[in-house]
Amino acid sequence: MKDFSREIWAYALRNAIDFGKVDAGKILPKLFQHGLDKKDIRKIMPEIQKIAGEVNKLSAGEREKEFEKYGEFVKEKEEKEEGLPELEEAVEGKVVTRLAPEPSKYNHIGHALVFLIQYLYAKKYKGKCILRFDDTNPEKSALEYYRSMKEDLAWLGIKWDMEILASNDMARMYKLAEKLINQGDAFVCSCAQEDMKELRDKMKACKCRKNSKEDNLGEWKLMLSGKFKEGDRILRLKGDMKSKNGVMRDPVIFRISYSSHFIQKDKYCVWPMYDFESSVKDSLDGITHVIRSKEFELRAELHANIVKLLGMKPPIIREIGRYQITGAETQGRVIREMIEKGEIKGWDDPRLVTVKALRRRGFVPEMFQELAQTVGLSKSSGRIDPTVLAATNRKIIDQRAARYSFIADPVELEITGTPAMKEIEVLLHPDKDEKRKVKIGHEFFISKEDFENLKGKEIRLLHLYNIKLGSKVVKGKVKCEFTSSDVKDIPKINWVSFGVKARVFMPDGKWVSGVVDEGVWDLKPGAIIQFERFGFVRFDGIHNHLYEFWFAHK
Repeated sequence: MKDFSREIWAYALRNAIDFGKVDAGKILPKLFQHGLDKKDIRKIMPEIQKIAGEVNKLSAGEREKEFEKYGEFVKEKEEKEEGLPELEEAVEGKVVTRLAPEPSKYNHIGHALVFLIQYLYAKKYKGKCILRFDDTNPEKSALEYYRSMKEDLAWLGIKWDMEILASNDMARMYKLAEKLINQGDAFVCSCAQEDMKELRDKMKACKCRKNSKEDNLGEWKLMLSGKFKEGDRILRLKGDMKSKNGVMRDPVIFRISYSSHFIQKDKYCVWPMYDFESSVKDSLDGITHVIRSKEFELRAELHANIVKLLGMKPPIIREIGRYQITGAETQGRVIREMIEKGEIKGWDDPRLVTVKALRRRGFVPEMFQELAQTVGLSKSSGRIDPTVLAATNRKIIDQRAARYSFIADPVELEITGTPAMKEIEVLLHPDKDEKRKVKIGHEFFISKEDFENLKGKEIRLLHLYNIKLGSKVVKGKVKCEFTSSDVKDIPKINWVSFGVKARVFMPDGKWVSGVVDEGVWDLKPGAIIQFERFGFVRFDGIHNHLYEFWFAHK
């Protein structure tokens, strides 16, 4: 067997850089492109596991350096794989994809990745992307989420060609339900929920399955006219009660609900279940390709059966891996409880990975787009380390974020012997020519952390001059001396002379207070900048006379 160690190292490093941790299962398929024979799988797996373990021990910086050494061994293959892989039966100009959120929560990064993949495929084939709100659950759907989702999608850079509300198509969905009844493929059930569940578990049909078509149609019309209470009647599809796939055992396809809908109000009292609405709307809307997360895999059989029974044309469906951010909570129910208990501020709390939270912290649309390209159509689910989000975002915003100084927990300096200087010019960005003026007064502030670590030593005030730092605080100030030394190999620290009070909201939900140089006066809310030696932040605005920033990442 050929030695594949260099290729394994390269793919393991790339996988770790992209997702924070090596998934050994994703390396094996790559090796077939380099000549691995299937009969050698057992021989190669121990080496893959060994190298994956070694790569996982490396820091992010070490991984980048190592990839520079090994990357050339897979460069040609990676270049061929760049971008989204081809879609089955995709014809340029004919592809129609859809984004189908349920307006019952706020989008998190997992939703955003799937939405972007669908949109990017529509663009790739010069087709159309439809935004369809699956809003047929009146208890959960709300105008608040509907508006928020549209705002998030637009911010992500998605430009949909058409907007549809599934609830506006209730009349056609009712006709399709009646067609199933008339075909003998659906029946109205009056069984109690617990009895229905017990029978499904036992793979036994209920007595209602034997109802005549006429009786089913009559009861269906009574359901539509509001003659029954919620739960008294449901419409079920005749599936396969012996199926090992539980969703196929006479599933519910319509139910009664008198909850007021945020758009339709009280117009309807019988609502389709997700499995029915989603499958028929894809066909009614002319969707050619559906890309959805792997969690729907078990329901694919039911969706295909509904479409087949109705004689409709199904889209081509691709299930992709469900990616989550390590350590992040994404379940809407749990997040609502956390908000109600006061454990987090809201849906944009920095501890969440909702699009709103990441946007408010300073993550940019390009980060989501690049990550979507990386995830692609992989069926392997996994967790993405937060450091990967930070690394991808940093690569983008570092090129344009202006530099400023923020001093956390400030300590005041009293410096003697300084040259007469009223201001200096500093670069707004180290790679650009634009400069800004920084005023110099009698007051200087450095962080308490820098003082504790460097007291008594000669240090350089960044962009300014060298001083001998005092060793203790006397009457609220640290006495220091200007030094004319040109020594450059000494610690360089940030400082503020003319500053304004500020605070930074950190990802752990705590505030860090301090002062920021007055250059931030010109910032507009939403500006993403870098506090040198502190991290990237987004200016949130002035609140209670304080300049407030949200921390993005280092």
